[in-house]
Amino acid sequence: MATEKRVPTDAEILAKIPGAIKAAREADRTEPRAVSASYERESGRVRIELVNGCAFEFPAQLAQGLAGAAPDDLEQVEVYPGGEGLRWDRLDVDLSVPGLIAGVFGGSAWMRQLGRRMGEKGGSARTESKARAARENGKRGGRPRKSAA
Repeated sequence: MATEKRVPTDAEILAKIPGAIKAAREADRTEPRAVSASYERESGRVRIELVNGCAFEFPAQLAQGLAGAAPDDLEQVEVYPGGEGLRWDRLDVDLSVPGLIAGVFGGSAWMRQLGRRMGEKGGSARTESKARAARENGKRGGRPRKSAA
């Protein structure tokens, strides 16, 4: 036998409105919300203006669904009502504003792939001073071994 869901009364709903308004005001005060967003062709970055007056930018190529997209498509960014997300209709891409600010540019597989790509860049600088330091370090026996603690 299926249980029937009880429908709240109008009075119960009305009694919850002040608490919901208070929670929404607190969220507006403490959570990052977008007022506007734009794509800047010159820098290749998406810029988000926040309700608190701050701005956040990120390279479009970092975000899942935006990497490799045409500038004309990237310029068609919209802010969700409430400012919690961004939408690119032409690309069928939705991104969370709090997630972007936290450095989450896509799903877990995308982030793993992005991490690997970013890791490839680390330590790859080829300068004469770096080469000289590596040669000197090699003369002294190389990098010290990590101790097993």
